[in-house]
Amino acid sequence: MPTINDVLTLVPEFYLVAVTCVLLLVDAFAPARRNVVHWLAIVFVLFAIVLVVKGQPERAVTAFNGSFVRDGVSEILKVFALLTTALVFVFGKPYLQERKLWVGEFYSLTLFAVLGVMLLVSAGNLVTVYLGLELLTLSSYALVALNRDSPLSSEAAMKYFVLGALASGMLLYGMSMIYGATGSLDLAVIHAAAPHVAMHHLLLFGMIFMITGIAFKLGAAPFHMWIPDVYEGSPTAVTLFIGSTPKLAAFGMAYRLLDGGLGDLAHVWQPIIAVLAVLSLAIGNVVALVQTNLKRMLAYSTISHMGFLLVGLVNAGPEGYAAALFYAISYALMGTAGFGVILALARAGFECDRIEDLRGLNQRSPWLAFLLLLVMFSLAGIPPLFGFFAKLMVLEAAIHAGMVWLAVVALGFALIGLYYYLRVVKVMYFDRVEASDHFPAPQSNLPLRLVLSLNVLVLVALGFCWGPLLSWCQQVFVA
Repeated sequence: MPTINDVLTLVPEFYLVAVTCVLLLVDAFAPARRNVVHWLAIVFVLFAIVLVVKGQPERAVTAFNGSFVRDGVSEILKVFALLTTALVFVFGKPYLQERKLWVGEFYSLTLFAVLGVMLLVSAGNLVTVYLGLELLTLSSYALVALNRDSPLSSEAAMKYFVLGALASGMLLYGMSMIYGATGSLDLAVIHAAAPHVAMHHLLLFGMIFMITGIAFKLGAAPFHMWIPDVYEGSPTAVTLFIGSTPKLAAFGMAYRLLDGGLGDLAHVWQPIIAVLAVLSLAIGNVVALVQTNLKRMLAYSTISHMGFLLVGLVNAGPEGYAAALFYAISYALMGTAGFGVILALARAGFECDRIEDLRGLNQRSPWLAFLLLLVMFSLAGIPPLFGFFAKLMVLEAAIHAGMVWLAVVALGFALIGLYYYLRVVKVMYFDRVEASDHFPAPQSNLPLRLVLSLNVLVLVALGFCWGPLLSWCQQVFVA
């Protein structure tokens, strides 16, 4: 029987379910007051952050017979998942309004997806992992198809659904083999039993299938096929969400399964993760060089960034996990800022989804051009911005793990990636606007501009004061 302590452990999750239902009711009975739904959603999400922080336990606690774990790792991931979701709501409103996509379902589906994220990063057994993952992915499929009148959006949703279902099936198949080998679904029991199981080959096959599912959710090569199409075909407000919050969830899933369940087999899965990291860095950076579509370029950029995150996981120790978590947070904040600028530039009939759409942006909107310049520099890892120190921590973790060759490869591909980020800056500042160009004025939405500026300011500030955040990331793996 569940106890009161079990319920109290999951207060943020129960709260999120309740407020999502409230938003559905408000939207159903007062559809003309969608602005109320918008601001309620933001307030509800911000209050959820307060609940997570205030209820943070001093040590790890479990609930519902070990199905859920509440510890420092889950708390920091939940805080930033909720924070990026609030940014999605602020940045996405003007874009969705102009395209008649500003519906209550956008808020409810996004919050259900975030609930899946929160369950996933707190998973204590394989069933909870799968439950959180499916809640996240099913909501994401619907969000990608939000623009039903767009063939591109429908195609992207179908591709995402088919490939996502395949990846989920492989993950579930891997889980079933691990259950067959260890006789348990509990990650702690699997961790203790894994080194001693008689059916070692069955366990290894299950591990490979699970890593395949993790790689798909991260968007790591060679399981990256869905990312460019989904990024390009989704409404940009949805792309903003998919490109940020679920990446935190994917890291959480990787940590729970690889360290929490298969930590004693790190010597087996480390080479596999290293290969996935190199493939992601190579494919992501090289293919991004030839992209002319801005969203597809950022999609391949995402693949390369997930390669860097995997480099941190290869360490298989507290230092590596802390570096990977630090990198996941940095990428989530950089991703929201980058797509936030695109949303600020996009108007009805103008998606701003091609690199050439940024031509002469410095003349049209110097402030937005400057913000995007800072984001591109941070994504490229140019000091002293946040992205530089995130890459530095990952490379340091790889070197300390004895993977000097992997750090050198990652650094080499990071230098290649400089080209396509600097190309965006070159188009904004040095390409002249031609007489035939007709670029609409950027969004004048004040909350969007203020919060976007604050988001980029945080990237700059964390470039100078990254120590406290890194210490927080390190502490959650030491505790």
